[in-house]
Amino acid sequence: MASSSRRRLSREELEKTRLWQEVNASSSDEEGSAQEPAQSKKRGAAARGDGLPPKRRKRQVSLESESGKDSSLEQDDRGKKRKNRQSEDSSDDRQSLIDVIKHNGKLVPRAVKNWIDRYESSQRPATCELIMCIFEACGAKYNIDEDLLDEINVDEVVLELVSQAKAGDVEDFVTSKQKDLRGFKDNLTLFWDTFVLECQNGPLFDEQLMEMCINFVTALSCTPPRHFRHVSTLIGLQLATSFVTVAKTLSQSRETKQRQLIAEEKKKRKDAARIESLNKVLSQTHDKITKIEGMIQAIIRGLFMHRYRDVDVDFRVACVKAIGGWVISYPSYFLNDLYLKYIGWTLSDKNVAVRKSSIEALRAIYEIDDNVPSMALFTQRFSNRMIELADDVDISVAVSAIGLFKQLLRHQLIKDVSPLYDLLIDESPSIRHAVGQLVYEQMIAVPNAEGEDSDKSDVQLKRLLTILKDFASDPILSDYVIDAVWEEMKAMQDWKCLISMLLDDSENQELTDVDIASLCRVLGGSAKRSVGEKLVPTIDSRKATLTKAQKEAFESSKKKLTTAMIKPHPKLLRKYLADKSKVCYIVEIMQHMNLDLYSLKQQEQSCISSLELTRDAFFKHGDRKTLQTCVNTLVFCASETKADLQDAAQRVLKETTDEVIRKLRSAIEHAGETEDDYSLTVNLRRLQHLQLAMPINNEELYKDLLTLLEDFSDLEDEAVQLDLTNIFLYVIWYLKSIDHDNPDENQLTSLITKRSTLYKHLETQMDNVISSFSDGQTKSLLSSTICTIFSDLCSLFSKEKLSSTKIERLGFSPSSERLEKFWELCELRLSVPDSDDDDMEVEREEEADYFSQKDIVITSAAKLVAHEMIPKDFIGSEIISHYVLHGKGVEETIKQLILVFKKNMKSQELCSLYLDAMKKAYSRHLEDDEEAKPKSFELCKELANRLSATFSGFARNIHRPSILKLVRNGVEHAFEDTPTQLSFLEACVLPFLQRLAAADIRDIIENVQSRVNDDDVDQDPTGWRPYQTFLEHLQERVSKTEAPGKHDQPPRPPRNAKTNNKKKLFGDESESDEEQPSESEDQIEDDDDTPLYQVRQKLKQKGPTTVLSPPSSSQHSMRTRKKATVLTGTEEDLPV
Repeated sequence: MASSSRRRLSREELEKTRLWQEVNASSSDEEGSAQEPAQSKKRGAAARGDGLPPKRRKRQVSLESESGKDSSLEQDDRGKKRKNRQSEDSSDDRQSLIDVIKHNGKLVPRAVKNWIDRYESSQRPATCELIMCIFEACGAKYNIDEDLLDEINVDEVVLELVSQAKAGDVEDFVTSKQKDLRGFKDNLTLFWDTFVLECQNGPLFDEQLMEMCINFVTALSCTPPRHFRHVSTLIGLQLATSFVTVAKTLSQSRETKQRQLIAEEKKKRKDAARIESLNKVLSQTHDKITKIEGMIQAIIRGLFMHRYRDVDVDFRVACVKAIGGWVISYPSYFLNDLYLKYIGWTLSDKNVAVRKSSIEALRAIYEIDDNVPSMALFTQRFSNRMIELADDVDISVAVSAIGLFKQLLRHQLIKDVSPLYDLLIDESPSIRHAVGQLVYEQMIAVPNAEGEDSDKSDVQLKRLLTILKDFASDPILSDYVIDAVWEEMKAMQDWKCLISMLLDDSENQELTDVDIASLCRVLGGSAKRSVGEKLVPTIDSRKATLTKAQKEAFESSKKKLTTAMIKPHPKLLRKYLADKSKVCYIVEIMQHMNLDLYSLKQQEQSCISSLELTRDAFFKHGDRKTLQTCVNTLVFCASETKADLQDAAQRVLKETTDEVIRKLRSAIEHAGETEDDYSLTVNLRRLQHLQLAMPINNEELYKDLLTLLEDFSDLEDEAVQLDLTNIFLYVIWYLKSIDHDNPDENQLTSLITKRSTLYKHLETQMDNVISSFSDGQTKSLLSSTICTIFSDLCSLFSKEKLSSTKIERLGFSPSSERLEKFWELCELRLSVPDSDDDDMEVEREEEADYFSQKDIVITSAAKLVAHEMIPKDFIGSEIISHYVLHGKGVEETIKQLILVFKKNMKSQELCSLYLDAMKKAYSRHLEDDEEAKPKSFELCKELANRLSATFSGFARNIHRPSILKLVRNGVEHAFEDTPTQLSFLEACVLPFLQRLAAADIRDIIENVQSRVNDDDVDQDPTGWRPYQTFLEHLQERVSKTEAPGKHDQPPRPPRNAKTNNKKKLFGDESESDEEQPSESEDQIEDDDDTPLYQVRQKLKQKGPTTVLSPPSSSQHSMRTRKKATVLTGTEEDLPV
């Protein structure tokens, strides 16, 4: 460190010396030549360091020598770098345009400037270079002779390029996975954007150059090779976008000059020369704008109007995004119905990405207030479709559409929020929250004419209660609404306001009993959401991973909730103790509180009072919701509190348990003495909820429960169901208490006895319920309980599962006869319509459930099959045959079961299972009465469609032999009983045929025709109609496969003779991955320019109409009830 500091000091001194030399050297010449020798001596002495100490003088000399070496090295390095840079610049200048686009996007601006220099020096070679760059970007090579540039034929050149593509002599740079081509698309669009902007004062307005470029781009965009269309579409859309930028700049300049001209003409002393100059500039600017708009129009007619309905999704998305940007950038030209209609039409596209792009484009347009007045007619025409998209099949599209709906409301283009009202209870959280935000802004936080302060919590809560009145009959739907608006509505976390409204007993209180019940529900739901728990259950049961900030926020919310509720909580419980519709929500709040704060704030007595009131509520009511909430709260407090509070909570819980056992044993003793067994039923229910939360080790109670089943055969179904459940829970807790690593043999023997006893009672009750169904008694709840307990018992004590363990003795397997009885009971329960569940009406009134009893039954059966406790071929096909019969919950369960089958079964076994399932569903259809047959036939078709969809994509090739065998066996089954079973062909076989190739379909046609005698068909044409329909579908499928792109309809006549005389670029033999075209639009200004010819002709017959005529009248894509229309494009003939 010392040496380095000395070195720095010596360098500073050296610098001072040099400065002194420079000062002396620049001194005035007036001192005369006589002083020059002296000055030179001084300078020499200073340079030598004569005036310095000897050691410093030596260091100075050495530093000067080092600095001299360093400076010479630096000069050499700079020289080398300069030479390298010059060589690099020269090599960059020698790079072709396509090399720059492919490999080095940073050089695009320089490449464009170099090309402009070459164009200004010689136009023909530069023009040829630019056009060949378009070909090379498409991956093709074609040399243009500059001498023949004026005579070039666009059609012939493009045909030659297409021939190269067919021969496989072209490259696809867009989809290439090469590392150096990853930026090709960005570089390509950057090149053409830079080209237009750099040429706006020069070559851009060379009509021959731009006309040739646009002609080639539009021609290539209509060719069959996909990568030709892809590259040309990118170039064409970017050219139009850049033209719009130039036109916008010129328009602004024209407006400025126009204002200057008007101001100049208003002056008293007019400057004629300036006015003439301004007029000249205005005229030139106007001419440039006209030319630019002509170029834009050429791209729209030749490229956009065909590619916005291309079969490729990427092209359609690019076109929608492009026109949305054009409307925003250049509204004076594009903001009219002539162009907006394309965005409106693509709202009905079959693809999710296109629909979402259309919505986002409209949202960006509506975001600008100045655009809204010009969109009145467009909004009137397409507003219904915008509203429908809020219920789209895709969640992201639906959420975007709700945002668009919000903008329409903000601009008062729509005043009714009711179309989205039902989406408050949608299953998707994203949609619920989006609609909740909208409802909050438009109905809760909006100021009204009465002068109420909409920011006050009580005002907002009363408005929320008004909304909840429509859902008051269903607590689940109310939870959905509360969850939807919770994030936006901060008043729901104003605990003091909520508590004061619930405790207010004044006469001025405007709340009804229904409102108070809803307010209690709001308080409980908001408390649950504020601590991070889900208010509405979701399919995804995984626990969310919280960040540190989220955990801290939830802890803070819990602390605020506890602080606000410590004192008022007992008061709320006392006030609403007798009302079961309110008390359960107040009791549940304790589970979301920080119980340690009771001790910190010395409010232990308040906590004990709440616990005792919770116990009172438990014995006051008998409904499931209240009992479950009270038990969970008592158990939570007994485990989460500390010290004295924990002792008090455990004491209250023990007292509650002892009281339930005492009351239940008393009710068992007096069972049968009265017709009303309410005391027995309600105490059995209380015991059930206690056992669901904690074990109750009472052997005497267990024996009493068995006695109840054995001695009383006339018990109510609910009592039997609760008794079986309690015995099962007792057995399960006993199993859990056994040490699986070192089991006690006496415990194992006792458990085997208990399990066998329970299984015996299940068999007895199962036979009784099956008999009751045959007598016309639908014991729905009891049958569901028996199915569930039987499934769980077989799963927990499975012999395969417990083998090779120390508790292997506990394993058992049910007999095949009992399994048949089990499935018979499941089918009987599934056959009961939801409206006929008479014994469940009371249960529904007490508490709605998120899961139906049919979901529980089918899950019980599917669990045994999935875990291989029952052979798959035993009831696997039976379960699958119910796939589409019982609602979404059953569908989801069977869908998961099919995934298990696909994973564990061979293809041939899976197809055999599918065929058996369809046979069973079809046999039920044949057994239905004539009224129900149309519906059951459609359900058979839906089942076949769902099952065949599991072979989509590459799976159809893998499973082809199995699918073919399934189809042949299905045909054989259809002809087993002709003509009765012929409809099986259309309902169940046809969907699988669509997964086969044309050759396989021809074999099936021959197979089917060989089974038929023409005389039989003629004798009963009605009965054999399904056979004829099946053959027509197959022949149509084969014809479409052999001649893709051909329509059954005759070709449309040309609209004018001029179009007829045009040369066609592609004949009938051309093949493309696009669909066949609708008519190309020759005049964009004409009202006849709509994608569907037939619609135009009908509208013409009716008379003049608006340019907003819809492209299709088919139903739109809706998530719950509507299917998507197809608005895809087709292969177009090139304009010459």
